[in-house]
Amino acid sequence: MPNLRELENAMPVAPLKIVALPSAEKMGRRINDYMVNFRKSIKNDKVKNDPAFHGYIEENYIADVSIPRFGSGEAKAEFNESIRGKDVFVLVDVCNHSITYNMNGYTNHMSPDDHYQDLKRVIAACNGKAHRINVIMPFLYEGRQHKRSGRESLDCAYALKELRDMGVSNFITFDAHDPRVANSTPLNGFDNFTPPYQFIKALLSAEDDLIIDKDHLLVISPDEGALDRAIYFATVLGVDTGMFYKRRDYSTIVNGKNPIVAHEFLGDNIEGKDIIIIDDMISSGGSMLDTARQLKKMNARRVFICCTFGLFTDGLDAFDAAYERGDFDKVVTTNLTYLDPNLYTKPYFIEADMSKFITSIIDFMNHDVSLSNVLATTEKIHGILDAYNERRNNVEA
Repeated sequence: MPNLRELENAMPVAPLKIVALPSAEKMGRRINDYMVNFRKSIKNDKVKNDPAFHGYIEENYIADVSIPRFGSGEAKAEFNESIRGKDVFVLVDVCNHSITYNMNGYTNHMSPDDHYQDLKRVIAACNGKAHRINVIMPFLYEGRQHKRSGRESLDCAYALKELRDMGVSNFITFDAHDPRVANSTPLNGFDNFTPPYQFIKALLSAEDDLIIDKDHLLVISPDEGALDRAIYFATVLGVDTGMFYKRRDYSTIVNGKNPIVAHEFLGDNIEGKDIIIIDDMISSGGSMLDTARQLKKMNARRVFICCTFGLFTDGLDAFDAAYERGDFDKVVTTNLTYLDPNLYTKPYFIEADMSKFITSIIDFMNHDVSLSNVLATTEKIHGILDAYNERRNNVEA
């Protein structure tokens, strides 16, 4: 764990409790396991003897909470243990559509709205007894409805304001569609993290013949919105970048958005180079697959797709067919949101595990230590690149 000494010399804000809603239960268990190991490794006698560290080292940090639902579809949240004076971290995945509930004899899959309501129920069940409430929502609820154009709702900003009014002190999310939505609650904590380190770590673990330099690798943004993260990624790796410009038909709306007419590439010659496409999400995946297909037509050697959220809203058939055609080589996505179990059987899939990183965030926040200690992303990427290049050189020798 990075900068362990910072934690050894810091006092916790309050005893830690992690509330993993059913939507994020799997991630919650992983985080809990890491947290137990982290705190057992602390070499500080004070945590054993000082009353201020009561409850610091535990075998389990997951709070016992249930969310039963009535036959009418209504629900409630109930804690089965005291959370008075605790530093509560609530973990929720609003994109987990695999969870179902019965209503009037019908089986319904939970939507982002349902998960958001459950989050509010858990916060309400704290009854003002928790010392502090922090929300970890990897995929920002209504994050794609972050600005108002004409007569429409401003859902994301209102949700943040509502959570603030309910007593949430800090909000942690990943790769927000537009992090400027934090302006809706300027006096509350809003931290937006990105996973470039986990992307490159997963990719280098799966591929043993990548050459990371300007002559062999290029980072591509699939549109102008993802250009900032592509430039950062390319700068850290020491390679060039390029982007695609999406020409849209603004006269029509399909599935809530203007359809893409064509992709236009802006960048240098990519012939014979490996390509990393980096973006925040794969929704239906049509735009991403079209980008990859065009890159292969331009004689790219290999195409690796890196996305924070793999939603795959239209299923995996299009990706299976594109992989068979050779349009792309690998898809790297995090486990921050629910992933279809079938995805793990695909030869093109690589998971970037984020549980250890989230555990570090929780631990440092619980001690009120600067989160810059958790990041240091550039240095960590350089470290893993040096180790990878050394390993390749030893194999070649």
